[in-house]
Amino acid sequence: MPKLVPMTQAEYEAFLVRLIPEYAADNVKAGYWDESEALEKSRKQTESLLPQGLQTKDHYFNTLYDGDEAVGLIWLRAEMDRPRTSGFIFDVQIEEKFRGKGYGKQVMLLIEEKARELGLKSIGLHVFASNRVARNLYESIRYEVSSLNMIKKL
Repeated sequence: MPKLVPMTQAEYEAFLVRLIPEYAADNVKAGYWDESEALEKSRKQTESLLPQGLQTKDHYFNTLYDGDEAVGLIWLRAEMDRPRTSGFIFDVQIEEKFRGKGYGKQVMLLIEEKARELGLKSIGLHVFASNRVARNLYESIRYEVSSLNMIKKL
């Protein structure tokens, strides 16, 4: 049975090495950022969100394990200072060789358990429109669109 385990410092550092260029590329693909500035913008946004890195208050970084094997990860921020406490999932990753085997759904359901333990009343996330696989997963576990950005390339 898969389980969530708090990320180690080494796992966190490897996560950042992957996160920053992937987030930059997603924003370029979506038309939000120019390629020449994307890596620096991604790095700055990450640093501003995580001033204490892995130890940043109210941020939870977990690795999904199936037995002894790390199959994915998830990053949740708990927003405890709101009238209705909520969470926001900044990133979900399932290792390539484990995709299509139900781990994405598992990690999402496990983070919901963690969110309930923290007293959160809802969880939000952002998904790029081009990521159809992720959108299908989130819709299948009853995530709903709460706002929608639209763009027209000229």
